[in-house]
Formats: sequence, C-alpha cells, structure tokens
Amino acid sequence: PRVAAVTHLFTLGWLTLTIFGALSQLLPVALGAPIFSLRLGHTAFWSFAAGVPLLAAGMATDHAPLLAVGGTLLGAGVLLAVANVAATLARGRTHDVTWAGIAVGVAYLTLALLFGLVLAHNLTSGVIAAARVRVLAAHLHIAAVGWAMIVIVGVANRLLPMFLLAHGADTRWSRRALAALAAGVALFAAGMVGGWHTAAWAGTLLLEAGLAAFLWQAYAFYKVRVRKRLDVGMQFARASTGFFAAAGIMGAVLLALGVAHVRLGAAYVVTGFLGGLVLFVTGFLYKIVPLLSWTARFGGRIGQTALPTAADLYSTPVARVQLALSVASVVLLLVGIAAASPMLARAGALLFLAAVVLFVYQIVRVRWVTPPAFRSPPATPS
Repeated sequence: PRVAAVTHLFTLGWLTLTIFGALSQLLPVALGAPIFSLRLGHTAFWSFAAGVPLLAAGMATDHAPLLAVGGTLLGAGVLLAVANVAATLARGRTHDVTWAGIAVGVAYLTLALLFGLVLAHNLTSGVIAAARVRVLAAHLHIAAVGWAMIVIVGVANRLLPMFLLAHGADTRWSRRALAALAAGVALFAAGMVGGWHTAAWAGTLLLEAGLAAFLWQAYAFYKVRVRKRLDVGMQFARASTGFFAAAGIMGAVLLALGVAHVRLGAAYVVTGFLGGLVLFVTGFLYKIVPLLSWTARFGGRIGQTALPTAADLYSTPVARVQLALSVASVVLLLVGIAAASPMLARAGALLFLAAVVLFVYQIVRVRWVTPPAFRSPPATPS
C-alpha cells in the first residue's frame, strides 16, 4: 500500500501536474489558439491537487473513505483537465506531431484512469482475481508510456530544437516514435490483460522501436545544435536518454523472464521513472520555469534598469550538483536492488532526496529571490 501511495504521489502529484502546467503554457503557442477555458483549468487543478494527497493517504492507510474522496476528486480533476485540453486541441490551427502527441497522450491518460478505477475496485471485490498483476502492468505502461512518454515525444519535437538552437534535423523520427509507441501501448496492454503472449510481445517490439526512434531523434537534435556548450537543463535531458535506453532493454528482458523476477521489475521501474522521466522533465523545467518567472517578475521593467537573465534566477552550480546527485542516486538504487542490499538502496534514496531538496530550493529561488547584483539599493535617509 505504501509503495502504491508513493508511486501515485510521484506519477500524479508531480509528473502529471507538471505536464498539465507545461501544456497550459505550450498549447496556445503551439496551436495558435488560446486555452479553451482558464476557469475550467483552475477548477481541474484544485480538484486534482486536492485529490492526489487524499488518494495517497487512503492507499497508505487502507482508509476507504479517504480513498473514495481522493479518487473522486482526482478523477474529476483528470476528466476536467482532459476535456479542457481536448477542446483546445479542437481549436488548433496546426495538426503536427506536437498536436498528435498531446491528443494521443490525453486519450491514454483517460484510459489509465479507467484501469486505476478497476484496480481500486478490485481491492475490496477481488473481481479481477489472478489477473491483478497483468492489469497492473497494463495500467503502469498506459500511464507511463501512453500518457507521459507520448506527450514528451510530441512536446520535445517542438521544444528541443528551440532550446538547443538545432535546426535542419530530420524530424520524421518523432512521427515514427509517436506511431510506434501509440500502437505498442495498445497491443501490450491488450496482451497483458487478455493473457495473449504474442500480442504482448508484438506490443513490446513496437515500444522498443518507438523508444529507439525517439532517442535517435533526440540525438539528431543534439548533433546539429548551433550552441555546442549545453546549459544545465539540456544536460539533464541528455542524461535521461541513457536511462530510457536501459529501461527499454530491461523491459524486454523482464517480459521474457516473467513477473516473478521482482528485483528486475523494481529496477525497470526505477530506471524508467527516476532516471528517464524525472531527469528529462526536470531539464525542461530548468528552461521553462525561469522564463515564465522572469516574464512575470521583470517583464514590465524592460528598458527601465539593468535586469537579470532567466538563467540568473537559479544557481547553475547547484543545478549541476543536483544532476550529479540524481544520476548517482539512481545508479546506487539499482546497485542496491541488484545486490538485494537495503543499505545501498536507502543510501540511493537519500541521495535522491538530496537532489529533490536542491530542486525545490531552485524553484523557490526562481520564483521569489532576486540575484544580489540586480537588487535595488536601500534608500538613504534624507
């Protein structure tokens, strides 16, 4: 129960809220149309943000009323957010890879919600009995790949060239990645739920092909970039690609060996989530959040006085330490899992916690702290 609680705090409370926050900024730019309803967006946010901790608390304590209230609020938040994004997509003027990635992603998020409801109902009814592990595997991949990864593919196709100043790369690999991942998740989930081994393997091969296409597309962008020295955000994103590749290999091996290999399953999830998704999304946040904060805090003072840049709002040395701790923590966790060593696993967890604390510090600094060189001097008494 506590593992389920922590997992949902991460996947819903951090990852999914972050994606919806980024989409609220990206969609008007990418589609050439405003968000369908800001009021609906705010309502979805508060329902979602209130539901996640209640749901997690209900899971961790096996408290049915908390689980019911949290699940209801969360479900309402997801459906409202999906409806708002879908209505915005319908108003879009361009239907490119970014549009398709977001559209497919929110469809899979809705399906992940349905699978989650089935699993929650099973806790008291036992309705899916022995199929619980297979349904859980389908739910995990629909949420992680069908929702998060597919949206990342679509968004990265637009933002990576912009952040890297990389133009002229062959972007057809993003379309191939999107098509393979979307079909692969559907086949894999159907194979797992139905117990159809051939379908599960066909889906896995498509997932591997889609992941490989995404990694090749990222490599192409990094290769043709104009600015050879990477800023720290793009260093995070680059580091994530190695973990994504490792997770792809682990997933295929796990399917071949079977779910009885619990340590390999744990290593697979840690590699894909903490090494892949966390590092990639964190890298993008280091580009997006400072820019948004700078616009809100200093946009109205352009031309009046010397202003910091967006990069001045956070500490690059602290970000580099955070990156080193993040990578080291995942590696140490994996070593601890492989060696069945609680001590090493806990050490890796503590390193990851330290990286999280540094990132929280950076976000607080970006939002509220003005760099000393740009602070107004105190008024002198007359």
